[in-house]
Amino acid sequence: MPLTGYAGWNFLKRTMPAQQTAQQASSVNQRDEAYFREKIGKINTADQLVSDKRLLRIALTAFGLEGDVNNTAFIRKVLQDGTIREGGLANRLADKQYQKLSAAFGFGDFSVPRSKLSDFPDKVLAQYRARQFETAVGDQNNTYRLALNAEREIPALAASTMSETAKWFSILGNAPMRQVMQTALGLPASFSSIDIDQQVAVLRDRAEGAFGTDSVSQFSDPKKVDALVRRYLVRADSQDLTATTSPLTRALELLRR
Repeated sequence: MPLTGYAGWNFLKRTMPAQQTAQQASSVNQRDEAYFREKIGKINTADQLVSDKRLLRIALTAFGLEGDVNNTAFIRKVLQDGTIREGGLANRLADKQYQKLSAAFGFGDFSVPRSKLSDFPDKVLAQYRARQFETAVGDQNNTYRLALNAEREIPALAASTMSETAKWFSILGNAPMRQVMQTALGLPASFSSIDIDQQVAVLRDRAEGAFGTDSVSQFSDPKKVDALVRRYLVRADSQDLTATTSPLTRALELLRR
């Protein structure tokens, strides 16, 4: 990515198909995908999945949870509890990616896990490729990584059947989505320290001012997602510029005003 800011984002979006194709063609990714396709249909339990570190890494990466690859006891519990039972661990966690992971595999919900379905590898690997690409982008520009994540995750949340309040809580419980929304709406990092219900109220008020309505459901509209991402990129770029400006330069700028 030879450019930064919104211009760099437009360059990334134009060249993304070619870049994704090149990444997927790498020998490492090809071997990982072949391994997943060969092995996943033979997995019958959560314990078997967490015992295969390679399969587990691919599965967790597909849901943005690769940081938990060594937390096998925790992930086993998430998978074994399932999502149908109200008290299941995944249902009690703020980050709903765990719930998505558990529901996708179905170890705790069905006698035959969903990993046995013929289209299961295609679905998981599609998510894996998307996350892998975002990670590669993030190695160069983490702001763009978060923007790509928001383009994928926020519309899916908007289209869900949850209440609007529950959707806002889901955004607050998901660190990447939270950062994009907070930055786009001009909220400081310290915002997370106030009461959680007050956070939701502030987000709804700011969203209405910025986009015309206080609902998360509005982001089912691609134009609203574009507006959100643009605001995020512009504000994030402005924050980066401020952070790299020396105190003396900022003082001189203030004196000139």
